[in-house]
Amino acid sequence: MIMLQIELAKRLVATSFADRVFFTNSGTEANEAAIKFSRKFQRHLNPGAKEPATEFIAFSNSFHGRTMGALALTSKEHYRTPFQPVMPGVTFVEYGNIEAAKAVIKLGKTAAVFVEPIQGEGGILSAARQFLQSLRDACDEAGALLVYDEVQCGLGRAGSLWAHEVYGVYPDIMTLAKPLAGGLPIGAVLVTERVASAIEHGDHGSTFAGSPLVCNAALAVLDKISQPHFLSSVAEKGRYLKNLLTAKLGSNPHVKEIRGLGLIVGIELDVSATPLVDACREAGLLILTAGKGNVVRLVPPLIITKEELERAASILLEAIPALDRVNQN
Repeated sequence: MIMLQIELAKRLVATSFADRVFFTNSGTEANEAAIKFSRKFQRHLNPGAKEPATEFIAFSNSFHGRTMGALALTSKEHYRTPFQPVMPGVTFVEYGNIEAAKAVIKLGKTAAVFVEPIQGEGGILSAARQFLQSLRDACDEAGALLVYDEVQCGLGRAGSLWAHEVYGVYPDIMTLAKPLAGGLPIGAVLVTERVASAIEHGDHGSTFAGSPLVCNAALAVLDKISQPHFLSSVAEKGRYLKNLLTAKLGSNPHVKEIRGLGLIVGIELDVSATPLVDACREAGLLILTAGKGNVVRLVPPLIITKEELERAASILLEAIPALDRVNQN
């Protein structure tokens, strides 16, 4: 039974920066584990310190989960407010603001920096390479860990196996979940050997994580999405989708920007996206809102065809007058 878990861990290590893998059941559990690993690492790194670094940096528009630690790293107040007080010691910085981030990453204070290379819930916002590199440099200087949350943007979604590969800036820890087992419950925390050396047996655990059934499904998923031709097809279809949307919707006065990488695409509007989401659902297209409710989030299956993308773009074009109808009422 354990062999499938070992094989999956080996495959994840072989295709990433990581040396070790810890399995969980979900993305929020993966981020909880990353929080614990980051704090334990600081104690391991500074065994004589009276007060080792325990604080975290996260960013505006971030979403890391709904359990208490991951929730504390999630910037949107409507997620956190009903459950206050959450874990203390988190500072939020504007996403993409290099100088602001460098100013708060401090030696002896900051245990880790959590960042999504592409923010999903936050509005399909992509990091700049310079931003991620500045975080990498600041973390190295301060002895802090850099944690990438790729729960939504990883595993082929951006047209590369890992979203951060687009930037060439690598983390100490990466969290995964959503698509890893094709819909079955699994999460994973990928870490370097340097981080793993701080973790001892019993520091963390999970009753159901890494079950044979789920690991076998995850191996099948990795077999498919790690193929270079499959990843290139995702990138190509992402470009095709953005071009379609630009051609059909770009001239609409409500459309401010069409953005994204691969098959994680956002349409930013100057009004609430909810009427458009509702109209599309009635027409047979399921889409989501993101950001402040004014971004249409498109995260189609990676196996979607160009014909299906054309149909989706046509439905969006047919439905977009709903924005004016609602505003007139």
